[in-house]
This record gives sequence, structure tokens and C-alpha cells, in this order.
Amino acid sequence: MKPHKVVKHDEWLAARKKHLAKEKEFTQLRDQLSRERRNLPWELVEKEYTFEGEHGKQTLSDLFERRSQLIIYHAMFNPETAGSNSSWTEDAACLACSFWMDQFDGITTHLKHNDIALAAVSRASVPKIATYKQRMGWRFPWLSSRGSDFNFDYRVSFTDDELKTGTVDYNYRLAPPLVAGDVSRPMTEREGLSVFLMDGGQIYHTYSAYARGIDMLNAAYQYMDVAPHGRNEDDKGPMWWLRRHDEYQD
Repeated sequence: MKPHKVVKHDEWLAARKKHLAKEKEFTQLRDQLSRERRNLPWELVEKEYTFEGEHGKQTLSDLFERRSQLIIYHAMFNPETAGSNSSWTEDAACLACSFWMDQFDGITTHLKHNDIALAAVSRASVPKIATYKQRMGWRFPWLSSRGSDFNFDYRVSFTDDELKTGTVDYNYRLAPPLVAGDVSRPMTEREGLSVFLMDGGQIYHTYSAYARGIDMLNAAYQYMDVAPHGRNEDDKGPMWWLRRHDEYQD
């Protein structure tokens, strides 16, 4: 452990109060940002998307489950493109996405009672999703978008032609696709979150976020951020410590 300043209580309290002022300022800015996010314009969803899950084929409107708001987590899981370059395997969803999804079951009941449905969507087949979901012990809705344009339209999956150009449209900009390991095989999937509203029988796309834009939705990270060592990722890189919850040694 690196040396750290240790002081008497009065000096500790003074430093804490000084930092508290910054925390309050941040809270006010975050509240303002949330208001501005809610006031962003919407776009009408004009395409009919079909998903497949435990209950057979479902449309986007079905995923609302009689709520007016729907949050979809775009989970990276495509067995057909799994390899040494991907964070997912033929049988398991992305390691980081699994970290995020570990937290869904505890909040879905609360969200439903505040008029919000939550579901995950991936390009993997229903049997692959069901097997991994059972392994993880998850209960939240997780649908397959296989055969649909959904992932491509919401910019979390990329076609072979896009990848061949060396540039993909992700997180509202054109950039090289993410590469891990084999540079000749860029990742076909990325993480993200999309939000929809149903009003008057119409579905609207209200918001999407990607990359670190979904960081705030990981409750475990928020706890780590108040701990003395934080995320403990500065020296070894992001998520060096992370495993799927059944892969830790203890």
C-alpha cells in the first residue's frame, strides 16, 4: 500500500467538508444533466423489430410488459464471432456485460413499480442465451435479436463490410473498431443501452448511451469509487481483476 497522509480528526473533518462542497456541486450538475437528458427530442421508431425469447417471438412493444418505458441493455454475445479477440465466448456473454447484468435482478422489480421495463438483447440464439442465463442464475428478460436489424440500427453490432473499412459508427462518431488480440479480427459487437417510450400506441427512441456512458449504471463501480483503493485499475488496466461471478477462485 502506498504511503498516505494521516491527520488528526479536526484536519480530517476540514478536508472532508471541503470535498463535500465539490460533491454537492457534482450532484447538482448531475441533476441538471438528467433533466436535460429527459428533455432531449425523441425519434419515432418506424421499423417493426422482432425478437425471440423464452416465450417465443416478441415485438419491441411486447418488451414493455404493459409499462410505458423500456430500457434495453445491449449485451455483447455473438457465438458466431467469438474468438481470442472477443470478450465473449461461444457459450458465455461478454465478461464486462456479465458484470453489468449481475445487478439487474435486484432492480427489475423496483423499476417495474415505477413504470419501467428492463431487458437485455444480444445476437446469440435463444438456446445459447438460456443456457448461459441458467448458469448465471439470472431471471431478468433477455432476448435474441438474431435475424433482426435491431443491433445494427442501434449501433452496437457491425457488418463485415463496415469492419473491412476499418471504421465503424459507434458512440456517435466514426472510429476504428475495437481490437483485442488478433488485429485482423476486430470485435463485431459493442456495449450500450437504449431507452424507449410508448405513448398513444407509438414507440419512440428517447436515448442511447455507449462505452463509458453506461458506467453510471454499474452499482458495484459506484461502491468501489468511495473505497480507498477505488477501482484498483490504474496500474494494471480496466477490469484486470474481473471474472464472471462463478469463475472466482474463492
